[in-house]
Amino acid sequence: MKYLLMHKRTAVLELDIDKLGMIAKIGSVSAPEHLPVGVRTSKSGIDRGSINEWWADRCIPASRSGVRDALQALGVAVPQQLLSRSYGLSLSDHYWLKPTDSALTWEQINFFDNPFSDDIGDILFGKQRGAEIDFASPDITTDGNLKKRWRIINGKRCLMKGGSGPFCQQPFNEVIASAIMRRLGVAHIPYTVTWGDEHPYSVCENFVTPETELVPAWRVYQLKKKPNSSSVFQHYMDICVELVIQNIARAMDEMLVVDFLIANEDRHFNNFGLLRNPETLEWIGAAPIFDSGSSLGYDSLPNRFLSANIPCKPFKKTHAAQIQLVSSFDWIDFSKLDGIDDEIQEILSGERTAEFIDEARRNAIANSVVKRIAMLKEIAQQHTNTDDLSDDLTENIAQTY
Repeated sequence: MKYLLMHKRTAVLELDIDKLGMIAKIGSVSAPEHLPVGVRTSKSGIDRGSINEWWADRCIPASRSGVRDALQALGVAVPQQLLSRSYGLSLSDHYWLKPTDSALTWEQINFFDNPFSDDIGDILFGKQRGAEIDFASPDITTDGNLKKRWRIINGKRCLMKGGSGPFCQQPFNEVIASAIMRRLGVAHIPYTVTWGDEHPYSVCENFVTPETELVPAWRVYQLKKKPNSSSVFQHYMDICVELVIQNIARAMDEMLVVDFLIANEDRHFNNFGLLRNPETLEWIGAAPIFDSGSSLGYDSLPNRFLSANIPCKPFKKTHAAQIQLVSSFDWIDFSKLDGIDDEIQEILSGERTAEFIDEARRNAIANSVVKRIAMLKEIAQQHTNTDDLSDDLTENIAQTY
């Protein structure tokens, strides 16, 4: 079927979508400057493989928990077949598909201003729906491997996300990370915990607005080929400097410090990035920190929590190497973290929580943060900024759970 790829109200290019939901043909390009960031072009035109990579990344990953049953219930073979049924609309950016014979407008169908269906979210959460399914849902364009869905709560677009394994710890970790960042004055997305089907879910309000969009770091990273002499971190930073991203060094320092304190194992290139204006294409700055749940030994026994060599992403293989990328620790007031262990204990208390996180585990989590703060103090006092290419991480995909 023939469509126009739209960027909010701007027609970007003509394309054909095949039966498997992939871009089979690219037609005329009317606004090349509005192409998705990182899509490769040459004298012969747009690289179809590159734009299909962006398109495939846009939908529910096949590795998502429960996705096979959901696809069967929806009568499709692969997640990409769902994209055109929701016009490719997202709550993270402003791209969408407009049928060439349609008079649809952004104002009529975007999910920022208009209601959307719960049907897809219900099916992804294992609930049975009737034969008539409304596919108008941002859940189709939400990536990540954990069970998640969008809901409109008190007029706000909110993302609910579950946990994994026996501890279901990720939702609580989001709240703990929020507490640490609030104390340090780091720009972040606050999380709370709610319960459904006897399981915890983190809840956060969408930070993307009708006037902004998120460009994942992976798309930014694709803007230029990395020289062999440059590290993964330096390559990303060089591009951000070239784009004139304000205060990017401070933003990255904050992210690296927070990820060290919570021993984040999954800060891959698709859960941090930049914000820009979808109409003017003006870069606004680094996105606030979000999606920090895969941390604090979420699937491990307590004796592993304290290691500085816990595997990490996105730049280095271990936190011991990655924390050396911080340019300055001068902004940290460590006294603001006093008593964080008591706050963590409170976050992890309660009868429902105890079904997943017992007292010994709760104590280990709180103590590990206190000890990692002490480790960071020592690192800050002996700080030497280093970026050894031999420690570089070469694979930056999200973990599967």
